[in-house]
Amino acid sequence: MISIGTDLVHIPAFADQLAQPGSSFMDVFGAGERRLASRRAGNRNAEHLAGRWAAKEAFIKAWSQAIYGQPPVIPEEDVQWALIEVRADRWGRVALDIAPSLDTQVRESIGDYTTSLSISHDGDYATAVCVLSYAVATENR
Repeated sequence: MISIGTDLVHIPAFADQLAQPGSSFMDVFGAGERRLASRRAGNRNAEHLAGRWAAKEAFIKAWSQAIYGQPPVIPEEDVQWALIEVRADRWGRVALDIAPSLDTQVRESIGDYTTSLSISHDGDYATAVCVLSYAVATENR
């Protein structure tokens, strides 16, 4: 393991932020994330996106922790959040898709890596944990 990041999102406050007139906060989500969330009714949309937001934050925190003692590769205000996209398989298990431009920056700072992601919801909260691990070559047996 290289490092771990976690984040907790208060869903009602997150929903309020999304609903602000003129808010561009929805732009932090990729097209696939927005499309999947739009299929959920009412507050379920905000609940779904809150988990995705927590996952993006958890990834950035894990990456930042991996380079402890060094300046951030990307200042927080310059992170292009839509380059970090959460996707789910047909059973709902989640993984991160990191856009090539961002993936290159991550690899240049920490080497080859893999991610493991978990998102959970309970009541008014969504949480995510992201583990960065060194990529290990595997042989077919």
